[in-house]
Amino acid sequence: MSASQQQRSSLMPMAIIGTLFFIFGFVTWLNGALIPFLQIVCDLTSTQALFVAFSFYIAYTVTALPMAWIMERTGYKKGMALGLGLIALGCLGFIPAAMSQTFAIFLVSQFVVGTGLTILQTASNPYIVHIGPQESAAVRISIMGLLNKGAGVVAPLVFTALVLGDFEGITAKTVATLAPAERAAQVEQLAHGLILPYLGMALAMVLLTIAMVFSPLPELALDTDADDTEDDKRSVLQFPQLVLGAVGIFCYVGVEVIAADTIGLFGSELGVANATSLTSYTMAFMVIGYLLGLVLIPRVLKQSLALTLSAVLGLVLSLAVVLGSPEQHWLSDTLWGWLGLPTVPNTVALVALLGFANAMVWPAIWPLALDGLGKFTAKGSALLIMGIAGGALLPLLYGYLSDVADHQQAYLMMLPCYLFILYFALAGHKKRRW
Repeated sequence: MSASQQQRSSLMPMAIIGTLFFIFGFVTWLNGALIPFLQIVCDLTSTQALFVAFSFYIAYTVTALPMAWIMERTGYKKGMALGLGLIALGCLGFIPAAMSQTFAIFLVSQFVVGTGLTILQTASNPYIVHIGPQESAAVRISIMGLLNKGAGVVAPLVFTALVLGDFEGITAKTVATLAPAERAAQVEQLAHGLILPYLGMALAMVLLTIAMVFSPLPELALDTDADDTEDDKRSVLQFPQLVLGAVGIFCYVGVEVIAADTIGLFGSELGVANATSLTSYTMAFMVIGYLLGLVLIPRVLKQSLALTLSAVLGLVLSLAVVLGSPEQHWLSDTLWGWLGLPTVPNTVALVALLGFANAMVWPAIWPLALDGLGKFTAKGSALLIMGIAGGALLPLLYGYLSDVADHQQAYLMMLPCYLFILYFALAGHKKRRW
C-alpha cells in the first residue's frame, strides 16, 4: 500500500477514535470542576474531595485486565460500544447522588464512568499507534490529545456556566460563612444543578453507543504482528521498556491530574473566584504543547527528546510553584491578562503552566513503551492503562500533604515523578533485557 493510500485508509478510523478522545477529555476533565464543587456540596476536606479523582482513576487499575479480556472476545468495536454504555450508566448515577447529596453515590458513579473509559482507552491507544508508521505515532497521539485536552478546556467552562451560573464567586469559604438554614438551601440548589447536565450526558452516550455499533470502524488485527516480537518472550513483564513505561505513565498521570484537578482547590484556598473553571487554564496550556508537538515531532524532535524536555520543564515549574509568591499576579497578567481573563496568583499560574510541560509525555511514552511488542500489544496496552492508577493515588497523597502542611508545599511531591519520567526518556525506553 502506498503512503497516500495508507493515509486515506486511516482517516476514517482516526475520525472515529478522535470523537472518542474528545469524550475522554470532556468526561475526565470535568473532575477538575467537580472536586471543588463537591467539596462545597458534601462539606469535604481537601483529602476527601480528592477521592473524586481516586474513584475515577482507580477503575483503570481494577478493571483494565478484565476489560482487555472482554475486548479480546468481543472485538474492538463492540468493546468500545460497551465502554460508552458504561459511561452513560455512570452519568445516570449522578442524578440520585445529587438529589440525596450522598458522596458515596458520587464515588460509585465515578468508578462506573472510569470503568467505561478504561475499555475505550485500552482499545483506542494501540489503534492510533498501529494505523500508521511507528516514527510518527506520537504525532497521531498528539492529534488525539488536542481533541482530548481541547475538551478539557471546554468542560470546566461549560460546567461552571451550567451549574454555577447563578452562584458567581462562590467558594467553600463563602458558603461556610452562611447561616445553617441558608447554607443548607444553597447547597441543595447547587446539588440539583447537576441533574440536567448529567442526564443530557447520559443520553448523548446512549446515542454514541448506537452510532459505534453501526460505525464502519475496522477491527485491528495485532496478532499478526508477531514477526517483530522476540521469540523467547512469553509475558509482557519480560519487556523492560513496557514495564518502565507503565511506571512512567503512573508518574505522569499522577502529576497531570494534580496539575489539572488540584488547581481549583489551590485557587479556592487563595480566594480565587469561580475556581471550578481554573482547570481550563491548565488544559489550554496542554493544547499549546500538543500543537507544538505536531509541528516539531518527528521533523525537529525525536519522541525521546521531547519527553526529556518535558520532564526537565516539569521539574523547573514544580520548584517554581513551591518557591513562588501567592501575593504576586504579574505572571498571569503577562500570560492571559491582555485577553481580559481574570488574573490569578503567580503560584496558580505556574500550576497551569505545568499543563504545557505535561503535554507531550503521554504521546511520547506510548510508542516508546509499545515498541517491539507485536502480539503482546493488547496486553501491553492494558498494563500501560493500569498505570493510570497514578491519577488515583498521587492526588490523594497531595491532598494529605496539603491538609497537614499547605497546598503550595504539597507540590514538592511532583519532583520524584518528573525525575522518573526523565530516566525513562534518557535510558529506560532503550532497555530490552532486565
